[in-house]
Amino acid sequence: MKQLLEVLGFLALVQGVAGLVSELAGWDWGLVHRFLFLDGYELFASIALLVLSGALFAAAESRKPG
Repeated sequence: MKQLLEVLGFLALVQGVAGLVSELAGWDWGLVHRFLFLDGYELFASIALLVLSGALFAAAESRKPG
């Protein structure tokens, strides 16, 4: 379970950073830009993914190994 949380946290971190870089640099990269219901809210969704990744990493650290 700990490894699953770490993998999900890493994926959320990568997509959050990708969304921020895409929004600030004008690139079209990352999953955040693919969802139509997030149109206009890509920056907030990217920040939410970064917060989610921090929460997933914290939850993974509180779990026992295995």
